[in-house]
Amino acid sequence: MKKGGKKTLKEVFRGYMKGETKLERWQWVGLIMLLVVFAGCFGWLYEFIFYYFDGGTGEFYMQGGNFLPWINIYAIGAVPIVLCCWKLRRYPWAVLLLSMVIAGVVEFVGGWLVYVIGGGTRYWDYNVEIWNWGNIEGFVCLRSVLVFGFSSLFLMYAVVPFFLWLMGKMSKRAFMTLAITLFALVMVDEVYNLLASKFFDWPDAMDFYRSLGWKYLT
Repeated sequence: MKKGGKKTLKEVFRGYMKGETKLERWQWVGLIMLLVVFAGCFGWLYEFIFYYFDGGTGEFYMQGGNFLPWINIYAIGAVPIVLCCWKLRRYPWAVLLLSMVIAGVVEFVGGWLVYVIGGGTRYWDYNVEIWNWGNIEGFVCLRSVLVFGFSSLFLMYAVVPFFLWLMGKMSKRAFMTLAITLFALVMVDEVYNLLASKFFDWPDAMDFYRSLGWKYLT
């Protein structure tokens, strides 16, 4: 996406939908970094709200395993969705269907791997949740892939164009500094809680939030 004057968000979106948007390598890197941050935060907010109702509407429950409001499975799923749906963006129905398939595969494979490697550990279990239609062994259900599918429409037709517009408004250095800084923050948080806290037996984010009185659904 070459700079040729500052474009409005509407102009960026129009070019994006016409298939005119071409990104250089550094722009792809910056975009993916921001998408990883956004998707993980979006997933955390979705679960924070959903499990208020799933838990009986008595109280809110802390979500994820990080200090920051970010959940890795949503970030992992967002990247292949954007990459695979990029050339299909002129066809929202195709984006919806393909993103549902990708999200379902990522969720099922991720949940199954954690279950097998962790000796029966589950980070989510649709067997015991509300609205779990089409539940497959607790790893994936129709409600989850529908939510992820429609969320992907928001991602492809609102979030991505906004980041493209932001990219055009900022200098290369400013944009990449923003993307790298935010990405580094969530990665340091993730590595600490996923690896360092266990290897060195340090308190992790769940220990910290429990010490503050927050509860996690089990």
